[in-house]
Amino acid sequence: MKNYFPFIFSNAQKTNSQFAFIKLLKFCKCGRQKKGIVFPALFISFLFIFGCRSYMARPYDFPRPVDTTDKAIKLQEKKIYALAEQGVYAGNLFDGARLNNFEHVGNNTFRATISPENEPINPSAYYAFKIWATDKKNINLELNYTQGYHRYAPKISRDGKTWELLDSNKVELAQDSASAFLSLDISADTLWLAAQEIHNSTHVRQWCEAKAKQPGVHFSSIGKSKLGKGFLLLDINIGDARKKDIIVVLSRQHPPEVTGYLAMQAFVDEILADNILSNNFRKKYRLLVFPLMNPDGVDLGHWRHNAGGVDLNRDWAYYHQPENRQVADFIVKTVRQNKSDLILGLDFHSTFYDVYYTNNKAPEQIPNFKDYWITGIKNTIKEEAAERPSNVGAPVSKAWFLTQFGAEGITYEIGDSTPRDFIKKKGKISAVEMMELLVFRGE
Repeated sequence: MKNYFPFIFSNAQKTNSQFAFIKLLKFCKCGRQKKGIVFPALFISFLFIFGCRSYMARPYDFPRPVDTTDKAIKLQEKKIYALAEQGVYAGNLFDGARLNNFEHVGNNTFRATISPENEPINPSAYYAFKIWATDKKNINLELNYTQGYHRYAPKISRDGKTWELLDSNKVELAQDSASAFLSLDISADTLWLAAQEIHNSTHVRQWCEAKAKQPGVHFSSIGKSKLGKGFLLLDINIGDARKKDIIVVLSRQHPPEVTGYLAMQAFVDEILADNILSNNFRKKYRLLVFPLMNPDGVDLGHWRHNAGGVDLNRDWAYYHQPENRQVADFIVKTVRQNKSDLILGLDFHSTFYDVYYTNNKAPEQIPNFKDYWITGIKNTIKEEAAERPSNVGAPVSKAWFLTQFGAEGITYEIGDSTPRDFIKKKGKISAVEMMELLVFRGE
């Protein structure tokens, strides 16, 4: 049988499918006297096994590899912290909360301790909890970070839906920024306090359900996260999907990065608008939107990682985490089954300021797209956001789109404190500029 199949797999290279194929080889060797019967069966099995594998995302050896196998995480204790003697209470009993301890430290001062899910970790010190009192009072609240520093300006809400910035005059930073001190007016009417507006998996699902009421929008779940939460997909397309070029949109790989998510919402809303440009775009292109790449991390109130303790935007090489494995395979399968080309991948994130992270290498299908697109956005909204191009290095999504499909990959970053009305405007204009460039492409 070795003469029929001269290729050999090393143990390091063997996948489950390849092990299965080797077992078939051994079976055929045992039944060589009946090879007239066995060989056709082997050949059919070979086609089936390797045909299935053609729909899987292939691994890639990035120049700067990252270990994305599971890491232990420490869960926060979900509870109401009742300081009955002082008549003050705090709680984290909702998805998207982060509060690791709450205590009275003297006089009218209280301390909320905030810790990450594991270490080492990006210093994105995220917090979110409810606080109330038996009667009206003003308290001093210390936000004490066990790692990192104060990054997010506090937001407050009375209903968890409508948010506003806490007056900056009521916020004071420690000299080392490892703590922040807030002056809060609390009462029996619960006050929500959070690093960013709360958009947990329930809120994202509700948004998807609302979008799915529009023509040509198909809402589904393509798989399950480590904790069993669905991977949500909006598949936007009008007409026959076969051979139609595909654009992929990702969001919330990192839980606290809400401003990127808000830009993504505005971007998608404009693509779904009922106007000549948007309608023609949806007829010509197919859009796959994954609005919540890290549902476990979002609902657990994580600073950065998923339930496996891993930064998902470093797992685009070998797909150790279920989020990346299932989403990557789904995208590859969709592209190949429909004989389509994936031409553009946009990954919405947040950082300290607005910036576009791009690839130095020009993509095969739309080589000049990013230059015209970014210039168009800047000229329209008069922004100063920089472009930061780089070579393929770490296994991040923008590099994955390039190495897997030869497509343009862009990490679209919105600043933590970028005004929300500007985010909405920028998301809309970004969609308009993209559609104007692509609708007339090839005509």
